[in-house]
Amino acid sequence: MDKKLIENCLIDAEFQELPNFYRGKVRDAYGLSENRRLLISTDRQSAFDRVLAAVPFKGQVLNQTARHWFDKTSDICPNHVISYPDPNVALVKNLDMLPIEMVVRDYMTGSTETSIWPMYERGERNLYGHSFPDGLKKNQKLPHTIITPTTKAAQGDHDAPITEAEILSSKLLSSEHWEELSEKSLALFSRGRELARENGLILVDTKYEFGLDENGVITVADEIHTPDSSRYWISDTYDERFNSSENPESLDKEFLRLWVVSQCDPYKDPIPDIPDETLMHFGEKYIQLYELVTGLKFKKPPLSEPVKDRIRKALISEIPEYFS
Repeated sequence: MDKKLIENCLIDAEFQELPNFYRGKVRDAYGLSENRRLLISTDRQSAFDRVLAAVPFKGQVLNQTARHWFDKTSDICPNHVISYPDPNVALVKNLDMLPIEMVVRDYMTGSTETSIWPMYERGERNLYGHSFPDGLKKNQKLPHTIITPTTKAAQGDHDAPITEAEILSSKLLSSEHWEELSEKSLALFSRGRELARENGLILVDTKYEFGLDENGVITVADEIHTPDSSRYWISDTYDERFNSSENPESLDKEFLRLWVVSQCDPYKDPIPDIPDETLMHFGEKYIQLYELVTGLKFKKPPLSEPVKDRIRKALISEIPEYFS
């Protein structure tokens, strides 16, 4: 095992020269002039609404997978990207973010508190305003695609389920914005599902975040169809595994969630340290997903240069006014 892979993970992307620093679970962000934001995807790995470890190449996979999908869906919905100064970096428009995450689902699955399978398994049959019959099994295809929106939690808190009726009655969104978000979310998901199928994958579910640009146009932001925001399964083995009550082969963050759940109750117990070997295995899974989804060969950066040093050089070239 090459320890350098772990040692070279990008955990911190704070640059003192840049203004308005904000640290999310995975991305470090800056508010720049001219209504721009800088998003740096680190290798920090989050699950269950907390940072657990760092995974080799994870930030690059995330940023480049999102880039692929933003390019493939720009005809459906405008996105916030201005440029990509570095494999881990996106320069984007600053949006007035809408307070709801749009989660689109095709399967009865999941392991988090906002997933529909744990709710269904507890005996609930009305989920997010949708009625479900008895007798459904874990990982079963739903009769039709559904939207299960959640509120956006503050950092450290958990997203909460919410229904269309609650969103409209509380005026979190106008009816016009809700209709447009629903339409665009389903169209984005349909495109993702179609292209994933061509590459031997099932796009199981995903989440979208939207904002309004300076002209009030709804714009998709953050990330799209990445292994952090989406669940992917291998098509060829899905039926066999489902019929034998096995979990599908996954190429997403679910493999990390399942590892954690096998070790503890993440909502009650301390989460144990994840072994380096396991983190490297996760990193290879992310790369495998990138290559399957995009049809491109993932280019691993040389270990001779720290990722943060490489990013600094790219930022000096892209936004030199902050480094002069």
